[in-house]
Amino acid sequence: MSEDTVRNPAPRTPEAKAHARLRDKVQSLGLEAYVTDLELNGFTVVPPEVTGLTEQARARLIEVLLAKSEELVGCPFSVESGAAEELDFGEYRGTLELISGAKPSQFQLVQLCTYDRAFRDLAVNEVAVTLMRYLIGFHAARFSSHNCFVKWAGEGYGESLGLHCDQGQVPQPWGRISMTANCNWCLTDYTLENGAFACVPGSHLRGRSPALPDAVAEAVPVECPAGSLIAFHGQLWHGAYPRSAPGLRLTIANYYRHTVIQPQDDIPNHFPRDLADDCDDPATFRRLAGFGLPYQGQVLPLPKAKARSEA
Repeated sequence: MSEDTVRNPAPRTPEAKAHARLRDKVQSLGLEAYVTDLELNGFTVVPPEVTGLTEQARARLIEVLLAKSEELVGCPFSVESGAAEELDFGEYRGTLELISGAKPSQFQLVQLCTYDRAFRDLAVNEVAVTLMRYLIGFHAARFSSHNCFVKWAGEGYGESLGLHCDQGQVPQPWGRISMTANCNWCLTDYTLENGAFACVPGSHLRGRSPALPDAVAEAVPVECPAGSLIAFHGQLWHGAYPRSAPGLRLTIANYYRHTVIQPQDDIPNHFPRDLADDCDDPATFRRLAGFGLPYQGQVLPLPKAKARSEA
């Protein structure tokens, strides 16, 4: 028996095999530094040269999102100047705006993977999926929702920055495993004046939701160039700074969950399954979507009555 075999014995249990497979994937993709960030800080910023997101793909994502925004809202949009007309929500306030009392300065587009193949390719991006599986578990990670935040200059989430943690509704005590995790794809530059991601580094280790307003003093902006991926733990205290610059901040939030957590979007029942075949990795898309689970229909084999089958 070799010395390497003694040091790294072959995994025996399914859990150990899955962990070893994930470890090998992290190493093969060169993600060791990024998973260390996730462990220590609860988030990591991955540049496009590591994720493989090309300028052509980013441009396509922006093109589709701006066209969909015009279709749904009723006026043209551009990254440089924002909406061509003044936008009015009426009496609507989002959950985080209700807490802060701020006037909404963003809207959300949902079910992005039905829009275009570019969004489905992003949802199964190998680097992003590997980081999500690292946080949630190789076999346990599933899609929860695929959304876009279209944000312009305004109050944002107010003085609270909307600080929260995504698994805040999960009963405590919380363990090391992230029951939800998020991939924020920054389609535009993230700077403080552009309304950058806000978070409290290391807060995922505290095992509770943030206490406001005290937590705001600990928050820092996460600034990064367009095309970057911000991946983060479901227990991380996070939110966003208000945007003060003209134009739009466009963010795709691909949200993942542990298989025991109810998804935001009922993808197994409502997503057109044929679209899953039109992406870079159909098998991974179907697994993460939860397609083929035995309780979505009578998919498990049934026995046949022997006497009747022989008649």
